[in-house]
Amino acid sequence: MSSSVEAVTPRDPFAMSHREILEAMTGLLAALFTALLSTTIVATALPTIIGDLQGSQTAYAWVITTALLANAASTPIWGKFADLFNKKTLVQSAIVIFVIGSIIAGFAHTVPLLLVARVVQGIGMGGLTALVVAIIGSIVAPRERGRYSGYMGAVMAVSMSGGPILGGVIVDSPLGWRWCFFVCVPLAVIALVLLQRTLRLPTERKPGVSIDWLGAALLTAGVSILLIWVSFAGKAGYYDWISRETALYVGAGVLLLLATLWVESRAKSPIIPLPIVTERTTGLAIIASIAVGVGMFGATTFLGQYFQTARGYSPTVAGVLTIPLVAGMLIASVGSGQLITRFGKWKRFVVAGGALMVVGFALLSTIDHATNLWLVGGYITVVGLGVGMMMQNLVLAVQNTVSVHNIGAASSSVAFFRTFGGAIGVSVLGSVLATRVGELSAQGFAKLGVPSGTSGGGTLDLGSLPAPIEAIVRAAYGDATGRIFLIAAGATVVALIAATLLPNHPLRRTIDIDPALDPMRAEDTDAAVRADDERSEVGAGVR
Repeated sequence: MSSSVEAVTPRDPFAMSHREILEAMTGLLAALFTALLSTTIVATALPTIIGDLQGSQTAYAWVITTALLANAASTPIWGKFADLFNKKTLVQSAIVIFVIGSIIAGFAHTVPLLLVARVVQGIGMGGLTALVVAIIGSIVAPRERGRYSGYMGAVMAVSMSGGPILGGVIVDSPLGWRWCFFVCVPLAVIALVLLQRTLRLPTERKPGVSIDWLGAALLTAGVSILLIWVSFAGKAGYYDWISRETALYVGAGVLLLLATLWVESRAKSPIIPLPIVTERTTGLAIIASIAVGVGMFGATTFLGQYFQTARGYSPTVAGVLTIPLVAGMLIASVGSGQLITRFGKWKRFVVAGGALMVVGFALLSTIDHATNLWLVGGYITVVGLGVGMMMQNLVLAVQNTVSVHNIGAASSSVAFFRTFGGAIGVSVLGSVLATRVGELSAQGFAKLGVPSGTSGGGTLDLGSLPAPIEAIVRAAYGDATGRIFLIAAGATVVALIAATLLPNHPLRRTIDIDPALDPMRAEDTDAAVRADDERSEVGAGVR
């Protein structure tokens, strides 16, 4: 009997023991926690930060967008590095870069300097998020990965629920908002030490290594131009959505992205390998990830502002009010991961997650400045459940289709497009919000007989405004927020359609692809699927 088991499930040469995996994940999860905390801890502090630095709603959105842009632009490069160089050294380098950016942000006294610091932070965060997923994909087989996604889900939950609360407490304390950046420095150092002691990966030295810097530069430039366009289009004092400036920005961005495709198709070692991203599973997962990014980053960015600016709550209370979102993500990510490992079925959870996101954002599109907070909490819980089911499981589906030697590029491609979608989402939603707030504020001012040129709608330092003006601006922010969630609901419909079209390939039990067993390379896919199911049943019966 034992010989038959070995014939059915041969030992994976890349496999690590459960204890070795847990030891390796200790430092990785600490690094991931630090990166996620740096994002969420700022969410509830941003209204105070922008108000203190005399920034506008556009500056508010760009503090988020610049970090997301740097994150997105650097993610493919980190992913390519992960397939070429030692992953441990790379993730440690990302932590150091992140620390430098955090220190600069903590000392920033102007919005431009803060934006520069956020770019540096974004580069470090891009490395941490891409490399952690790539390393886990290199040491855990797809079929068993759901078992460990619970740990990642717990880290995400603690950082995303604790971050806004911690940020609010820091802002409300004598420490001030600058410590929202400084507090991440010791955490990053702890993660660095843990990685040095617990993560043991072999160093693979590959001859003839080359990096497609031209492709990376073109990609970054194209994405940046499009983001600049959506950040200022339709705003008073800039240009309309349909205008000469729009044609120039969009034309330049599209041309640069087309040039990126041309360069990538001819590069020896492309930043984004086209054969991987054009494969059906990866391509559909990328489309879904863009839509998820729009919804997820839009929700986390503007919910904190809604609770503070529209409802008048303190940063600490605003952080507490976002807990239902994170609770939904925790329950869905941990629960779906465990069920996927147990049954080997993943697509149903991704499709269900897309449906929940559509419903959740549709419900959020109905909120205004007076909506019952219990209803808001229920709505964002539904969104959290949807995000938790989709985000990590889309990466799992992609990793299941590629060799371990390309897992860094594949994982980072999905992460890149998700972050890219988030950056565009925050810019577009922020622009729509600012425009709508201006319209509603002008209507409110007209009823009071106040000139429409009053700047109350353009500042986030509401405490400095007269009480009647402050009330109008707060109501305008609350009533305008529903519109941006309606746009997010439309984006998540695209994610749902893409998830429905994903090929339902079974998860392999080996870390690397076995050409003899891999259903993606078998001539008869149906026969391969049946063979995988039979092996699962035989293995379960023997155990």
